[in-house]
Amino acid sequence: MAQKEQWGTRIGVILAVAGSAVGLGNFLRFPGQAAQNGGGAFMIPYFISLLLLGIPLCWAEWTMGRFAGTRGFHSAPGIFIVLCRNTFARYFGTLALLVPLVIYMYYVVIEAWCLSYAISYLDGSLMPASNPGAYDEYFGSLVGMGQDGALFRPGHRDFLGILIFTFAMNFFFIYRGITKGIEAFCRVAMPIMVILALVVLVRVLTLGTPDPGSPERNVVNGLGSMWNPNFSKLSNPSTWLAASGQIFFSLSVGFGVIINYASYMRKNDDVALSGLTATSMNEFFEVCLGGLITLPAAFIFLGVAAQDMGTFGLGFTALPSVFAVMPAGQLFGFLWFIMLFIAAITSSLSMLQPVIAFFEEGLGLKRHAAAAILGLISAIGSGFVVYFSKDLKALDTMDFWVGTMCIFILAMFQATVYSIAFSVQSGHAALHEGSHIRVPIALQYLLKFVTPVYLLLIFVAFCIFNVPDYFSAIGKSEVALASIMFISIVGAFLLVMVHIAGIRWMREGKLNFLLEEAESEQTESDSPAV
Repeated sequence: MAQKEQWGTRIGVILAVAGSAVGLGNFLRFPGQAAQNGGGAFMIPYFISLLLLGIPLCWAEWTMGRFAGTRGFHSAPGIFIVLCRNTFARYFGTLALLVPLVIYMYYVVIEAWCLSYAISYLDGSLMPASNPGAYDEYFGSLVGMGQDGALFRPGHRDFLGILIFTFAMNFFFIYRGITKGIEAFCRVAMPIMVILALVVLVRVLTLGTPDPGSPERNVVNGLGSMWNPNFSKLSNPSTWLAASGQIFFSLSVGFGVIINYASYMRKNDDVALSGLTATSMNEFFEVCLGGLITLPAAFIFLGVAAQDMGTFGLGFTALPSVFAVMPAGQLFGFLWFIMLFIAAITSSLSMLQPVIAFFEEGLGLKRHAAAAILGLISAIGSGFVVYFSKDLKALDTMDFWVGTMCIFILAMFQATVYSIAFSVQSGHAALHEGSHIRVPIALQYLLKFVTPVYLLLIFVAFCIFNVPDYFSAIGKSEVALASIMFISIVGAFLLVMVHIAGIRWMREGKLNFLLEEAESEQTESDSPAV
């Protein structure tokens, strides 16, 4: 089958995949995780997880995506049929559609927060306060944390306009397709992000001591708060769990994005070097930029209290306090939040593509129709998140059950599919088609015997540490229960669409290769031994 769409250049797909991974987690989540889990010592389990989990699974997804794409399928249900050689496997592809779609529903809201902050810095309305409590109040008001439906009342509607603009911007680029939309945007956005991050980094590293009475709050100690090793933390299982989780989420493993992006590559396009380059680019943003900017800057102005702030607290409360007393803080505040906004868009675009590809491929819809349906569904979901804003309960519930649990499950399924679809030798050969580098064959043994076990252990530990609290929350919170029901309805809708797509593919003969393979295997088994 001929591929309908392909990446324009190799650097384009690398930047797109890197863009899907580089997001708010690199600049906000990673510094907080490291500071709370041993600082420099955290990097030991972090890099072990990168080598045993992150890079192998990324290479597996690149290999599986290109393998299925050259056989005419670009959506997860079709890709899993090709890999498993079984039509029933398409139903597992539902999860690879549900994950990016639901994550987009709340991620685009956070994206709009970043743009709102950037605009507020541009017009100077966010600068007067230097008290962190004032920024707590500002953030709470912006996101409607006080009560459900707050953002639909007078005084809060400016944010809704920003959200609508952000939503429309995403769909403008996704409507333009792989080459003219996603690739074109990422080719411009990624270099801009590097420049903006470096500008802010230089400013942070040249900061003086803001309070003469607290000389310990300086750049060196700020970096120390992030990087000084506390090796006692390595004996705590939660440190290893946090490190593995950070790698897992940072690289977009299990999102259903990489297999979709890789499916648009040609048979002889290099996936080994491209995958490694995209992964390395993400690590540069996370370790070299996020690790040197966010927490050190917050420590200089707030002291050790900055280490205990969560992702949102660090990003939307602590850093504005820093910019408020920093020379030229209005400018650097704008540059920081516009960079976060761009980083968020490169990620949110990747969340839309797997679903729109399925609507086109599975249901035979044109791009404009697929974008319209996807826009309606995701708008309903975003509206749900915006309305149930009290204590961010809807956002938090969706993030845990889909943005964490479902990603783990999907990643384990994809690791299993890879081990079934490819032997050690065939997987090694598939990875190296058109490759410019050689990957040791030990990687294939790692993917078959080490990575799945390591992933399963992480998942079990994660469930033990986190699931009970979220189960109890469902019984205590009507919003949490409603969020679970909403996720279930979206999942059921996608499951029905996947079933319909399978019937359509059978009717059109797109799955005839399964019969041909079965007949070939039967002929070989019936042939007399020589």
